[in-house]
Amino acid sequence: MPLDTAASAELFERARAVTPGGVNSPVRAFNAVGGTPRFIRSAAGAWLTDHDGNEYVDLICSWGPMLLGHAHPEVLAAVQAAVARGTSYGTPTEPEVELAEEIVARTSVERVRFVSSGTEATMSAIRLARGFTGRDVVVKFAGCYHGHVDALLASAGSGLATFAVPGTPGVPASSTELTLVLPYNDRAAVEKVFAEHGDRIACLITEAAPGNMGVVPPEPGFNAFLAETCARHGALFVSDEVMTGFRASRQGQWGLDGAVEGWRPDLVTFGKVMGGGFPAAAFGGRADVMGHLAPEGPVYQAGTLSGNPIATTAGLATLRLATDEVYDHVGRAAEVVKTAAAEALAAAGVPHTVQSTGTMFSVFLTEGPVRDFEDASRTSAAGYAAFFHAMLERHVYLPPSAYETWFLSSAHDDRAVSTVLDALPHAARAAAAAMDGA
Repeated sequence: MPLDTAASAELFERARAVTPGGVNSPVRAFNAVGGTPRFIRSAAGAWLTDHDGNEYVDLICSWGPMLLGHAHPEVLAAVQAAVARGTSYGTPTEPEVELAEEIVARTSVERVRFVSSGTEATMSAIRLARGFTGRDVVVKFAGCYHGHVDALLASAGSGLATFAVPGTPGVPASSTELTLVLPYNDRAAVEKVFAEHGDRIACLITEAAPGNMGVVPPEPGFNAFLAETCARHGALFVSDEVMTGFRASRQGQWGLDGAVEGWRPDLVTFGKVMGGGFPAAAFGGRADVMGHLAPEGPVYQAGTLSGNPIATTAGLATLRLATDEVYDHVGRAAEVVKTAAAEALAAAGVPHTVQSTGTMFSVFLTEGPVRDFEDASRTSAAGYAAFFHAMLERHVYLPPSAYETWFLSSAHDDRAVSTVLDALPHAARAAAAAMDGA
């Protein structure tokens, strides 16, 4: 029987009267899959509960941050204690120092600056790279999303791909004319652009492992090649780990490649997991580069709520609880789900490929491998919409877009995983029917 969504539908109508599209981030509106977006009332562990009382196994985990699951008791206790002391001071606080120390200890960065969103982190990193090098040109890859920074919205994946637009009105050509966009995983294109523009390039920015066109891992040695190419031409290598940081592994994507291969990015952006579910992000990197930031250096960056004591407390509690055992559990659960998804789709005769990096994975309804945005764009939108709703009716909440990553948490236990496994064959058959009729 279809789930009752009357309360969500009523809230959506109210929201559309006062908020553009009824949502505060476009993909949440379900435009890509159709139907009524679910308004969530509460969450605990691996489960979401909407305003109609329907429960869902959560496979988006707030788009990555909820590594420990929702409402983890130790994170809640730390946050409640912090709230009792006050919510914002506009001064330095101990939690921001402790969180910075934790990030430096776990990653490649030497110094870190906090902001309130991933968009702020990438925007600030780009400004710092330009200020440090004295150059203006930025290189990025098609399908990589780095937040809604004007200069980086050219061929950005994720939400823009979901709505089938290459950029957005409101961004003048002057904002993107210094941004050069290349196909992902294409070494020849990188070599060519540096040969032609190397002395003008301030930085190359890339998702450490793209997750905003679905998961498209860097080919072996690709990130090392980017780091080496930038160094050779005096440009900075900016690794965007807003999604992968502390999520793909304990050290993020860098823990899977750079830490093993012996290279470090010049700048790194972080978000999501490091905020423990609160609006928090950061950028960091080499001490000499970070030293160009005000008040030490001439590159200005500031934020009223940067390093907020509640957000940094939540992030610190989350990272301290994110042990090797947590990553082992999430990795095993993800392996079970992605294997079952592939088997169900194969049994239903649906062309597909499942790709992953660390604990993150996604399902493409197209033959693989998917190595760049052009490949990702061949996924079946109609097939995914049918797949999504078949899962939703069986109490599994997937990303409402074919271009997003699936996330699990340490709270995904046998009951949660079994619910997903039971739903997959039905969803695969629904996708097959939709693709046959397309």
